Amino acid sequence: MRRANPKSSGGTLRIVAGSLRGSRLEVPDLDGLRPTPDRVRETLFNWLAPVIAGARCLDLYAGTGALGIEALSRGAGECVFIERDRALCVRLQDNLARLRVANARVVNADACGFLAAAPAAAFDLTFLDPPFGADLWAASAQALEQGGWLRPGAFIYLEAPKDAAPPLPANWAVHREGHAGAVRYALYHRLA
Repeated sequence: MRRANPKSSGGTLRIVAGSLRGSRLEVPDLDGLRPTPDRVRETLFNWLAPVIAGARCLDLYAGTGALGIEALSRGAGECVFIERDRALCVRLQDNLARLRVANARVVNADACGFLAAAPAAAFDLTFLDPPFGADLWAASAQALEQGGWLRPGAFIYLEAPKDAAPPLPANWAVHREGHAGAVRYALYHRLA
């Protein structure tokens, strides 16, 4: 679940492009819920345009599921959403059903606990956007890397506070990065 600050973020957000373009997702009125803004998602998926078709995606700390749903809209082959908040999982499942998205699975689990299990298959693209106050970047990144969750050449998208420098695996190279307000977003490429 994406939580940054005590501000509420109730309302809606839209899917920027692809088969679900213009579709709206309700954003529940929860303290600190921080969905990735349209402008940042548009930039990210422009970066991912050459590799998104058919990609197997993992949306850790899914929250509203905006990143994974945007990936599916743009041609990803599958997305697994991990969210520990039961109410957000139900809302995400409802949104997927309303949008008639069949190539998605929602798992109600703690992300680090989920990553402790053996993967069924590795992912091409992972969205790593944990609650800012929980400092879960390093632990999640190590679990992804050491647990066999990432394919060779996988891409990992990460959001963190602008001034944070989470320790990440040495074989994750910055592919592209940017800033939006107090948030730094970066796309990493997993090197062999």
